[in-house]
Amino acid sequence: MNVASLEVFSSPRGTFEAIVHWLEGAEAAALSHGDLEAQLESRGRELLRQLFQSQLDLRALSEARIEVTCAEGVAHAALEPGHRRALGTIFGEVIVERLAYRHRGHANCYPADGSLNLPRERHSHGLRRLAALEASRGSFEEASAAITRFSGQKIAKRQVEALTARSAVDVEDFYRRRAHEPANVSDVLVISADGKGIVMRPASLRPATAAKAAAACHKLTGRLSKGEKRNRKRLAEVGAVYDLAPVARTPADVLASRHNDDTAAPPAPRAKAKWVTASVVDDAASVIATVFDEAERHDPEHRRRWVGLVDGNNHQIERIRAEAKARGIDVFIVVDLIHVLEYLWGAAWCFFAEGDPAVEAWVHDRALAVLEGTARDVAAGIRRRATAAKLSKDKRLKADACATYLVNKADYLDYPTALAQGWPIASGVIEGTCRYLVADRMDITGARWSVEGAEAVLKLRAVRANGDFQDYWRFHLDEERHRIHETRYADQTIPIAA
Repeated sequence: MNVASLEVFSSPRGTFEAIVHWLEGAEAAALSHGDLEAQLESRGRELLRQLFQSQLDLRALSEARIEVTCAEGVAHAALEPGHRRALGTIFGEVIVERLAYRHRGHANCYPADGSLNLPRERHSHGLRRLAALEASRGSFEEASAAITRFSGQKIAKRQVEALTARSAVDVEDFYRRRAHEPANVSDVLVISADGKGIVMRPASLRPATAAKAAAACHKLTGRLSKGEKRNRKRLAEVGAVYDLAPVARTPADVLASRHNDDTAAPPAPRAKAKWVTASVVDDAASVIATVFDEAERHDPEHRRRWVGLVDGNNHQIERIRAEAKARGIDVFIVVDLIHVLEYLWGAAWCFFAEGDPAVEAWVHDRALAVLEGTARDVAAGIRRRATAAKLSKDKRLKADACATYLVNKADYLDYPTALAQGWPIASGVIEGTCRYLVADRMDITGARWSVEGAEAVLKLRAVRANGDFQDYWRFHLDEERHRIHETRYADQTIPIAA
């Protein structure tokens, strides 16, 4: 151990000895375990801060002069020692001292900053990581409080929001460059998309929504009247890609939990290798294109069966078909059975009194017929019943809506093929994704989002839902090193002293 090391680490050594001395004394002996724990947390954090500081001081003492050429090809030959900057860490604030390489008319170069991969802002990557994790779980205010509880450092709510936005800048590049493990070619590759509204700040609404909000004239001041909207939401587009092993089923398997012989029905196909994404910036076309990009990383040679699950939204169907055609992919599009059932239940209440037990059998029989491939016949039967019952236009409204839906979507209700091949027919994955990625975080009471804040949180929640946060964070720090430091030098390599 050299003299320099002994000198710079004298402070933490003294602090450690002081902690041991205190632990040996009567004051520590009189504490409950909880009070002792709190004291050691505080004293230990200061010890770690001093150790961090001493390591930085040791680096400063040993930093040797090197040749430095900036990205403009200019040699920075003037050397000035003693340049200092503050760095807020999870242990507390430390000071980084390093050599400055100067040339008149050019920004200083600090190779030591690149070696340490220091951020542009005052807060360390450790604090940024905490902000990213906590802000993707709960509100920015709660994230600020959680950071203080964990580290003792106080970061304001707006700073947490800014750090979170910085943390999410490399998500798209991370997924574009990530390699996939080869999948079983017999597994079905499923793509799905949906949307979920987010309450935004007025300045962050899309122009059409903002115009409607400005022109709105509500009848009441305290609440909305029937048919009125606040026009304060912006749609987050959500996408999912996943694999599943086919499980052949019959219509009866789908609608009943058990066969008549009391043997267990075949389980529904289960999703695996799930990947999700969401954006409040990109439109549906862009998100569906991103979904196709990811799906092609799962199946670059298009050797597998692709299935598109939708809720019947015409724009989604059009974009899936357009992307598939442009990429030369055959996608079997299926309209989610759950949405069909919602329409059937809506029609049922046109014919049955509320609470009538016969309604369940009626819906079951029509759903079974749809699953057997006779959606158009079901639609015709619903219309005939409404006409025979001489229902008024208003009374038969949902019956007609159901019939129209079944006819218009008949081409995408080929459930017999899907069930026989073992493909999925329900969009539970994308519905759950909308709930988890968007609703559970973005619908916190009182939340009003900016586009930047919402986009960052959605991306980070997607990374966490995909189980990729650790890998993403390493990628992000590498990108930060390149973006902030390596690009400042002639060969985009941080010069390091021999």
